Amino acid sequence: MDVRPEVERQLALIEHNVETLLPREELAAKLERSLRQGQPLRVKLGIDPSAPHLTLGHAVVLRKLRVFQDLGHTAVLVVGDFTRRIGDPSGKSKTREPMPPEEIERNMHTYREQAFRILDPKRAEVRYNSEWLEKLTLAQVIGLTARYTVARMLEREDFQRRFHEGSAITIMEFLYPLAQAYDSVAVRADVELGGSDQRFNLLIGRDIQEAYGQEPQVILTMPLLLGTDGVFAMSQSRGNYIGIAEPPDEQFGKVMSLPDELMPQYYRLLTGIPWEEVQGLHPKEAKKRLAFTLVAQFHGEEAARQAQAHFERVFEEEKPPAEMPEVRVGKLLDADGAVGIVELLVASGLASSRSEARRLVEQGGVQLDGVKVGSPQDRVEVRAGMVLRVGRRRFARLLV
Repeated sequence: MDVRPEVERQLALIEHNVETLLPREELAAKLERSLRQGQPLRVKLGIDPSAPHLTLGHAVVLRKLRVFQDLGHTAVLVVGDFTRRIGDPSGKSKTREPMPPEEIERNMHTYREQAFRILDPKRAEVRYNSEWLEKLTLAQVIGLTARYTVARMLEREDFQRRFHEGSAITIMEFLYPLAQAYDSVAVRADVELGGSDQRFNLLIGRDIQEAYGQEPQVILTMPLLLGTDGVFAMSQSRGNYIGIAEPPDEQFGKVMSLPDELMPQYYRLLTGIPWEEVQGLHPKEAKKRLAFTLVAQFHGEEAARQAQAHFERVFEEEKPPAEMPEVRVGKLLDADGAVGIVELLVASGLASSRSEARRLVEQGGVQLDGVKVGSPQDRVEVRAGMVLRVGRRRFARLLV
């Protein structure tokens, strides 16, 4: 049976929007063998549990992993619960602080549910690299380090820069890419996916697999998605992210706030809609279509319709949302029905502390029934049904 046409078809789908595919001829050979033997490829993606949410940045790579699944291959999602204790030094200008195990556990609690909003659970394995890395003896770790040189490690751009600047590079940081590479040995990866900032680490995986007698993995990297600021790659630490599991209204609103120039990248990497199909639209309409598509992808079409209606009501018609949290504040009011605005914000849950409440008012972000509150020292009269608003997206209806 001639499987070459199917190999070329799969390659074309896999290569779409990819930044790096190395070596292409090895992937073609792996695909051909997979088809002839009826054995799916094992396609690995490592996720660092540094924060509780998976973002649209993760979605770019997860969508590519779903392409492999749809072609009949197996997704192997490796949550780096052990390697996060080391900390990935990629792109860092100083040693990254290790994260306590209990914080890692909290962060990765919902990863499976979030990832399966994109991946097919029937063709997926979820593994935690503590399964094998915690069991390595010191002798085995030393054996792992003997398979790679310091000179090769210092070829990495960020290590090289820090070395020439005289900045500290710990031996622990050298262990991170080696441990990630050992993950590929442990799960017998045929292919490993990652963002473009992971290229060096993924290439080390090829060398370490070969040193352990395995056929080296093919590496595939995807472009890094720019965050909502339009400047830096999407990151929870920078706060410029949109979460996969964020509420529909929040997702829709964040997409609508994106800079216009991000539209081609977001359409290309996060949807199946060709940019050419929408580039003639007014930027607001292009964003609305993108926002609807993404919310529908993660929450369903009905949620997307409601999120769009909410956005249009609140931000275009400048009306309060049809539904919002209700807060009883009667006990806070004095004899004249008044209360300090700072106390009201904290009691309503729209500010987490008095200092945050003061800051919100000083920034001009607080309105009561459409009237901006001028000072944190203000006392406001409250009537039943009034709407307290903070910023563009947070509301509460006050009950006396």
